Amino acid sequence: MNRKFLVAIFAVLLVGIGACTTASRPDLTGMSFSSEPLLGKVVWHDLITEDIDTAQKFYTGLFGWTFENSNGARGENYLLARNNNVYVAGMVEVDAAQDGNKYSRWLPYISVADVDMAASSAVAAGGKIAGEAQNVNIGRVAAIVDPQGAVIGLVRSNIGDPDDTTTAAEPGRAVWNELLANDPASAAVFYSSLAGYDTHTIPRRGGEYTVLSNNGTQRSGIFKNPAEEDYTPIWITAFGVVDPVAAAAKAESLGGSIILPVSPQFRDGTTALITDPSGAILVLQQWSWNGEES
Repeated sequence: MNRKFLVAIFAVLLVGIGACTTASRPDLTGMSFSSEPLLGKVVWHDLITEDIDTAQKFYTGLFGWTFENSNGARGENYLLARNNNVYVAGMVEVDAAQDGNKYSRWLPYISVADVDMAASSAVAAGGKIAGEAQNVNIGRVAAIVDPQGAVIGLVRSNIGDPDDTTTAAEPGRAVWNELLANDPASAAVFYSSLAGYDTHTIPRRGGEYTVLSNNGTQRSGIFKNPAEEDYTPIWITAFGVVDPVAAAAKAESLGGSIILPVSPQFRDGTTALITDPSGAILVLQQWSWNGEES
């Protein structure tokens, strides 16, 4: 894992939603929160990007998001994205790498019972710390690199996690998260230990798909990296759309790129894999999908 990228991840933690301030307090009236942590649930997403202005225009055009300017703990610019009356993501700008490498990516945060214990567990299992555990306004956060090189955030909120009603699948919201892993079986063991997931595999074209659940609720998935030589393991976020064909065309018109177009051979024509203008990978998923694969 590139050390400069780890520094960028740490900057995200300093700038992110937990550490941000706004001219007025964020309006949470459209959201509801659980009284207990929803362990293993992805409760937030940050976009790390080298061009926050272009990213804002792209996601406004693609999903209709609106944005609020925020400031990090050290005064850095941070944008809060809203989908109607729900906060759905944050965006933070990092300096472009002099070596030409792209840092842009979506970073999910999973809810854990104890951030420090989870981070220590990750290291003991062969992972690394990307961002040291620290207290922020909404609780405690950290980021880790799993043993295969994928980065993910950890959070323990002191205001409760956004509940499943608040985060119900809709166009313009994150509807699923998947780990692209070189070794799905060992990744399943690692994340089960990290966040208390139950795992089961389901058939899919060309192999198997591992579903990570907690208390009977599916939270995310793991699938085999089909191009280990070209892609480092990474968490990929799927965003809901009504029509993935039209959404992919819209993304391309806004400066994004289509990696895998909608095809009957790719998840029954419900999904497109794209990048935003700065290279961050995301999935456009027909929003009624329930997390199961065919």
